[in-house]
Amino acid sequence: MQFGHTEEQLLVQRTARDFAERVLAPRAAQRDVTSEFPVAELRQLGELGLLGIAVPEELGGAGAGAVAYSLALQELARGDAAVAVAVSVTNMVAELIAKHGTPAQQHAWVPRIASGELVAGAFALSEPEAGSDPAAMRTTATKTARGWTINGTKQWITSGDHAGVMVVWALTEVAGEAPTTSVSGHRNTTAFIVDGKAKGVTVARLEDKLGLHGSSTAQLVFDGVEVGDDAILVAPGRGFGLAMAALDGGRIGIASQAVGIARGALDAAVRYAGERQTFGQPIIKHQAIAAQLADAATWVEAAHLMTLRAAFTKESGQPFSQHAAMAKLFASEHAWKICDIALQVHGGYGYVRDFPVERALRDVRVTRIYEGTSEIQRIVIARNLIRG
Repeated sequence: MQFGHTEEQLLVQRTARDFAERVLAPRAAQRDVTSEFPVAELRQLGELGLLGIAVPEELGGAGAGAVAYSLALQELARGDAAVAVAVSVTNMVAELIAKHGTPAQQHAWVPRIASGELVAGAFALSEPEAGSDPAAMRTTATKTARGWTINGTKQWITSGDHAGVMVVWALTEVAGEAPTTSVSGHRNTTAFIVDGKAKGVTVARLEDKLGLHGSSTAQLVFDGVEVGDDAILVAPGRGFGLAMAALDGGRIGIASQAVGIARGALDAAVRYAGERQTFGQPIIKHQAIAAQLADAATWVEAAHLMTLRAAFTKESGQPFSQHAAMAKLFASEHAWKICDIALQVHGGYGYVRDFPVERALRDVRVTRIYEGTSEIQRIVIARNLIRG
């Protein structure tokens, strides 16, 4: 892995940092209160090329790769974590279709996602009884004369109420035929590209969350949603392996978000500790405070490097599942500790909304849960160790 970045990667990082500082950070506190979805901001990010960072240029993306994606997401999360979540999932959907879709699917959807025309993409895998165990899903897609009919409920869908397009996983059923099986050994799971405004797609509820208020999380009901054979991504029965591979990449995104949130909280804590005085000197000169900040700075740097290694490994075309799981586990667990330290350094002021560390602590908590909980990451890591 190279420790220096290319000019293209640095340009993407600078673009994201400038946008985060000018546009996102000044409105982050207000968005946290109002829960306003960042429609305008996402369209602007599309114009800047940040909604299809790893998507080939011929499909409207930046073609900058996984490292640039991680660097950009860290900067965006530092400014407003809620916006970064929508950006992460939208990039994930754009890359998934760009990599695995047919030429017709690629040209129909990817340029519109990357440009911000469709505002956001959604990844509809989880269900009320199928979170950490996606193989337990119950949503079905039944073969018809005109294509397929999807029925079921999806849970915890980021940007589900604003998505212009979503990738939906379902169990495929064909009358008179044995169920197809994925290469991973899981039964008849198929991925479909579905228009977010398709007839039969209903937002059943929006979750009232602890943090990330500007990022909507929806329960979606699919009631007789009709799609054609041309909506299938890859092939019938091959959806489970596709989902697992996408989640590996998604974990790099979550690790990047965690690093960005943690770095923002640490910056705020260092700034406050240099200004706040007790016993005649800035509190950063007290060893108890300095030691905590030193630990936090070390953890941020370690998480940053682990995340970039996972991104570099992916970009190099090497197996990256283990690196992604490790980065996601370490970054999310330590980002939580860093934000907690930042709040503690602020004392009573850290507990009120006048200071950003209170929001950072709430926003960062979910990074230990979505795209695979910390417990799931440990299982993935341990299984890879056993395989050698």
